[in-house]
Amino acid sequence: MWDGVTNALALKHLRTVEEGDTVLVYHSGDEKKIVGVAEVTREAYVPEGEDDPKKVVCDIAFVRFLDKPITLAQVKAEPDLTSWELVRLARLSVVPVNDDVWTKLQNWM
Repeated sequence: MWDGVTNALALKHLRTVEEGDTVLVYHSGDEKKIVGVAEVTREAYVPEGEDDPKKVVCDIAFVRFLDKPITLAQVKAEPDLTSWELVRLARLSVVPVNDDVWTKLQNWM
């Protein structure tokens, strides 16, 4: 279960994940780097015992660690990625990854 997301915008993004989606595992704390890839195995849901319907979780299955993590500094230095939400809101633990960003990141994986 991917839990612990508390930021309102990150929760909004988390509510959009669907089963089968590929997600990047990003450490938003001190490290600030993409470290792996996972797959969503259950779309966003309100966990048992949670009273707030906005505070969702989802289930993921870890796929692999990246051979070399992609740092936030690396991402910020790439002109093609300046509009990606992660660049503007680096502490956000959940952000969408569009096709252009995904393609660029795959070149580094």
